[in-house]
Amino acid sequence: MKRFLSIILAVAAVLAITGCSDDDTIVMGFVPSQDSDEIADTVEPLAEKLSEELGVEVEGRVMTNYTALVEAMGTNEVQIGFIPAFGYVLANQEHDVEVILKSERFGSGSYVAQYIVRADSGIETLADLEGTTWAYGDPTSTSGYLFPAAQIMDEFDVENPETDFFAESMQTGGHDQSAIAVLEGEADVATTFDDVRTGLEEDYPEIMDETKILTYTDDIPNDTISVTSELDDELVQQIKEAFLSFNDNDEMIEIMNDVYNWDAIIEARDSEYDVVRDTFQKFGDSISVDDL
Repeated sequence: MKRFLSIILAVAAVLAITGCSDDDTIVMGFVPSQDSDEIADTVEPLAEKLSEELGVEVEGRVMTNYTALVEAMGTNEVQIGFIPAFGYVLANQEHDVEVILKSERFGSGSYVAQYIVRADSGIETLADLEGTTWAYGDPTSTSGYLFPAAQIMDEFDVENPETDFFAESMQTGGHDQSAIAVLEGEADVATTFDDVRTGLEEDYPEIMDETKILTYTDDIPNDTISVTSELDDELVQQIKEAFLSFNDNDEMIEIMNDVYNWDAIIEARDSEYDVVRDTFQKFGDSISVDDL
């Protein structure tokens, strides 16, 4: 009887530590930046290495979009999520999801949004954009829409940049497409991450000469590795240390770079995302987790 009780207590302890499903698996959620099957194969060695470090089975799961990922973390079906800044703010607000780490790119833990115009447009200031056509990827994109829109709202005291400042706007579906729209004269300005044009030079070698960067937004904290509130603090610390150890593992960093263009993994604090919260508040109830 005592042996049976000891086994039950041991199993309960493991489940309490992981906060996971009854098959004792930690699930990492990804949203594809590439083909779903391809990203699943790419992250498998990452899951295997993390499992080895933690001594617990780790599964990499590809989600359809960030809404699905945030909701899966809210129900604890996924315990570790790779979430961008805006998605993290909503996940934290709705489900107490906690950021533990973030990406480093080009030596920085933050990035900026940029305004791209044609070099021969005669546009020299933000004020010159009034009455022009604005191209953006998606209305929930932190750098493609939210930060630039908030900047226009603040600087020109408008409630809706699309109707109160720009003459027209076009949703292109992605940063690349927005930049190309300006290059090809379909839009006067595009808002994207910095600098989307470098990835387009192979197909559009003229893009650097024929377009220019008008200005930038404030800094935006990089995308996160976040965890659910159900995970035990000790396990969260182990997850954090395991990911940080990948900085010394060329294979793991190469995987992170292949998946999301991460150069390194660095520590992050929730307070770093207050600037995203402040920006989000400008849009009131017009944006929710369902819009991710």
